[in-house]
Amino acid sequence: MGFIAGMGIINCDLLYSGLGAIPNEGEEVYSKEFDVQLGGGNPAIMVNLSRLNLPVRMVTFLGKDLFSTHMQELLKKQGIEYTNLYRGDGMPLNITSVAVTKRDRTFLTYMGKVDLAEEDIREVYRQFTGAKLVRMYCDLENEALYQMYQKLKAEGSILTMDTGWEEDLSVEKYKKYLELADYYTPNEKEALKITGTGSVPEAANVLAEFFDDVVIKLGKNGCFYQRDGKEQILKPLDHVDAIDATGAGDAFMAGFMYGLYHDYSTEDCIRLGNIMGGYCVQAVGCLTRFPTEEELLRHLSA
Repeated sequence: MGFIAGMGIINCDLLYSGLGAIPNEGEEVYSKEFDVQLGGGNPAIMVNLSRLNLPVRMVTFLGKDLFSTHMQELLKKQGIEYTNLYRGDGMPLNITSVAVTKRDRTFLTYMGKVDLAEEDIREVYRQFTGAKLVRMYCDLENEALYQMYQKLKAEGSILTMDTGWEEDLSVEKYKKYLELADYYTPNEKEALKITGTGSVPEAANVLAEFFDDVVIKLGKNGCFYQRDGKEQILKPLDHVDAIDATGAGDAFMAGFMYGLYHDYSTEDCIRLGNIMGGYCVQAVGCLTRFPTEEELLRHLSA
């Protein structure tokens, strides 16, 4: 049945939890808990898929700095094999300080920079050839990378994508990736922003120009799904005591891709994503709380 492939920059999360409030400028507050964890993005999706007993191939970028070394140790503990393409002397990770209160989260992030050379893209193509599913890494300035994904799709791989939040997020900016991808799973805020609309149904109608299956995550309210003009809301996991929403979108995508890999209907793929997301939010961090494959399937059949 092939395997699932994904490439992405490692996100290292410095988690400060148990905070009563976020400090103002010049102030200091103390957290009750602190941890350093593997954050969200493609690597987190690959870890979650591996936990569900699926074969994955991951490409990422790790240097010789302190944070990269720690992330290597965490990936080893997860039993994840990966290919490291980074050969520079810098710090190629995204490092985020996450302040978690009972009300919400606040982030402060350093963005690592990675430049993919043609030889790197050839290596990624070699690694990903034969994949049933590929989670795309959208580098809008790298035409060779885009052409690689075109080639993989022509060879039969199913392509999924995400954009994350950007101030200049728009259909025009991501048009060629939207046209190439088989599935796109924005959350409500991202969907409204990228389409320039004011409601989820309006956003869905714009995205339907690109996708037969329109999927928009609604957080605690479940997931919006539209196909052939018919809309429905697929409910979230029941009885969830939400603590931290960090990584919920990546957990959703892991469940969704689990379903795609096993040829479930799109509705069931969404239900699997909702289950994974519902587990994730019950603990601090992207990868702290998760179901086993048996638990996932038991919830699906309930």
